[in-house]
Amino acid sequence: MEEWFHLSEEEALGRLEAARSGLSSREAAVRKEEFGPNALRAGEKRSALQVFLDQFKDLLVIILIIAAVISMISGDVESTAVIFAVLLLNAVLGTVEHQKAEKSLDSLKSLSAPMAGVLRDGRRQEILSSDVVPGDILLLEAGDMVAADGRLLETYSLLVNESSLTGESINVEKKTGKIRTEKVPLAEQHNMVFSGSLVAAGRGTVLVTGTGMNTEIGRIAALMNGTGEKKTPLQISLDQFGSHLAAGILIICALVFGLSIYRRMPVLDSLMFAVALAVAAIPEALSSIVTIVQAMGTQKMAKEHAIIKDLKAVESLGCVSVICSDKTGTLTQNRMTVEEVYVNNRLYPPENLSLENLVQRYLLYDAVLTNDASCADGKMLGDPTEAALVVMGRKLGIQETELRHSMPRIGELPFDSDRKLMTTVHRVDGVRVMFTKGALDILLPRCESILTGEGVRVMRENDRQRINAQNLDFSRQGLRVLTFVYKKMGEKEILTEKSESGYIFLGMTAMMDPPRPESKNAVLNARRAGIRPVMITGDHKITAAAIAEKIGILNEGGIAVSGPELDDMADEELDRNLERINVYARVSPEHKIRIVSAWQRKGHIVAMTGDGVNDAPALKKADIGVAMGKMGTEVSKDAASMILTDDNFATIIKAVANGRNVYRNIRNAIKFLLSGNMAGILSVLYTSLMALPTPFAPVHLLFINLVTDSLPAIAIGMEKAEPGLLTKKPRNPKEGILTKRFILQILLQGALIAVCTMTAYHTGLATGSEAAASTMAFSTLTLARLFHGFNCRSSHSIFKIGLMSNLYSIMAFEAGVVLLAAVLFVPGLQTLFSVADLSVRQLLTIVIFAVVPTLVIQAFKTVRESMR
Repeated sequence: MEEWFHLSEEEALGRLEAARSGLSSREAAVRKEEFGPNALRAGEKRSALQVFLDQFKDLLVIILIIAAVISMISGDVESTAVIFAVLLLNAVLGTVEHQKAEKSLDSLKSLSAPMAGVLRDGRRQEILSSDVVPGDILLLEAGDMVAADGRLLETYSLLVNESSLTGESINVEKKTGKIRTEKVPLAEQHNMVFSGSLVAAGRGTVLVTGTGMNTEIGRIAALMNGTGEKKTPLQISLDQFGSHLAAGILIICALVFGLSIYRRMPVLDSLMFAVALAVAAIPEALSSIVTIVQAMGTQKMAKEHAIIKDLKAVESLGCVSVICSDKTGTLTQNRMTVEEVYVNNRLYPPENLSLENLVQRYLLYDAVLTNDASCADGKMLGDPTEAALVVMGRKLGIQETELRHSMPRIGELPFDSDRKLMTTVHRVDGVRVMFTKGALDILLPRCESILTGEGVRVMRENDRQRINAQNLDFSRQGLRVLTFVYKKMGEKEILTEKSESGYIFLGMTAMMDPPRPESKNAVLNARRAGIRPVMITGDHKITAAAIAEKIGILNEGGIAVSGPELDDMADEELDRNLERINVYARVSPEHKIRIVSAWQRKGHIVAMTGDGVNDAPALKKADIGVAMGKMGTEVSKDAASMILTDDNFATIIKAVANGRNVYRNIRNAIKFLLSGNMAGILSVLYTSLMALPTPFAPVHLLFINLVTDSLPAIAIGMEKAEPGLLTKKPRNPKEGILTKRFILQILLQGALIAVCTMTAYHTGLATGSEAAASTMAFSTLTLARLFHGFNCRSSHSIFKIGLMSNLYSIMAFEAGVVLLAAVLFVPGLQTLFSVADLSVRQLLTIVIFAVVPTLVIQAFKTVRESMR
């Protein structure tokens, strides 16, 4: 995009072949044909049907579909119906989640002004903003939304709020004249206005230089369209797990089918045997259970001021290792506050000032009277800097409305960006007094005297040196400084700009947007948890560094870098310095994406916070995009996967702890499902190798996987966090779920349950009834897996975590037992599930063999804990 701020007004007009009187309607129509409408374009999106069909491309899903088809051919309608119902439910869930994800561009479009005032055919006209073209002359007034990017031709005290683009809430003064500096951040392009920003005060005439996708907002839209969704570590792990499991199932099913054919079993029976094995191996309810556990995690987070939009983000929080945080409103309070006051050659905290002291009283009068901010219904209205001065006065008992009523303005020179001053005249104790506030470099040379505790005296050179030294010290701390002076006026003296001289110096205030009280502790907790906090802001480098140092982000050895400095770094140099850079200031949307990408290249999971339109592309690019609920734009909220309702950095750390616990619970739920399924696989394999009758019908395995397993798995997902969760380092995102230790536990626990299941099966066979053997195997496996839910709640024994600490696990166990009893004893269900009537002795045998695996596992855990 062309750097229009480097051109003079006439050069810009010449480049666009435009005139100050505006375009003709005919020329505007030609340009609209050439440049297109002033609107944002969306990237290609998949239809709901495409997304729905994509849900069936998974290999495990294909295996289940084949199993369902074989069941249908064999006449097993129940199994077919259940399998297809599960697949359909998962596909609908996946489609709904995807369709909710993409709404960012719609919010960007809503930032566009519906109408725009332009000069066309030599006169002012109101046109649709979509009809604005490059070369148009845009007329701006207070309250207008800027319809396109443009170069200022004329300004009249123009103030523009660009917070949606820069992230900084303070209004920007605009003026004409070309900027000669080589590299200028967007926040410092004072001769430009940008689409989507708001005119806070004044008027301006603008030459339109960019429309539609050629604006700053258009550039952001293009970045968002080009930023695809990133899979979470859990998704990657589950994908790897699914492909490995599918490959293993196909191999084992082929082996079992081959063995059955070799033993001269009918082909259809051999296929049904293989189907039983596939159904036993695939955890049909896994994706639904993972979704439910994540959803429960989001409910807990919502109570702690973190709303999760994308369920997948819950788990990703658990392995966040870098948090790139915005400064304003997230780490700070997003309100200017007077930190210190310099008066009578001394520094005072503002609350220590006194109205009894003449010098301090006059400074407070100056601060409140040369001021247009006010408080209404507990909310501050007006410029943030002026609001800070009103708040300071209120804390000392000065009500601005009462003071302004008792000392009304009888003269005024409003703030001007060229003068850098504001002057008002009031009657104080019967005398006309002129109060002025403004920049020190403008006011100090105009001061002839200074007010001290002893009265007014001539200002000496050492006074000037002391004041300048204090101002320099404030600047190094990143504080915003205002100077206050006054002088008495004659009764007939007329207020003009020439009057602004011969002042008596009162003092200075130093302001900043202070850190939130909890920010420092939150940053410390993040570091303890192995998470690297990084500040990214549109503010000045000195201010950003000062805040970062106060809250512990910028520590010894760390450095701060500005946007232009970042531009001068190649990717290789950025990668080398990345670990040292703690603060980035005056950054653009491209910078933010580049920073996030650099950390991701190093294998980190990155969370990015933001509230402005300019933050949206980076929020989308990050593994976890975190938007501000109070101050955030709708664009940033739509692009993010998490929204903070309190705009607080400390809430992110709480969310990380919750995310870690959610992942631990999901992993334990997966262990529960897979170890139970392993028991089913080993049982089917055993009977196949031993040429025994099939121990389970497919409907038995579907009942276990979908009904009795789901409730304990969900209960495991509701396990409370264990102490010390935030003292551990983030887990390695490259480490899959199926680690060697995890696989070994699944195999051993599955084998233990399988041994007990097959022992019950042989007990049933000994009676000479295949139906009784199958029923005893099915019942033992079901009950054993229900008991096994207690084992998978934690790596610790049930005695250490407490049996009653998770009442949901008790309720899940009881519900599973009731469902199993219904299948065994209700006549209609007996027929549906092909179960035989069992004696009391057989039922007792089932209970004994079902509880043995849990007793063995709990004994092992107890011994291990006592040894530790």
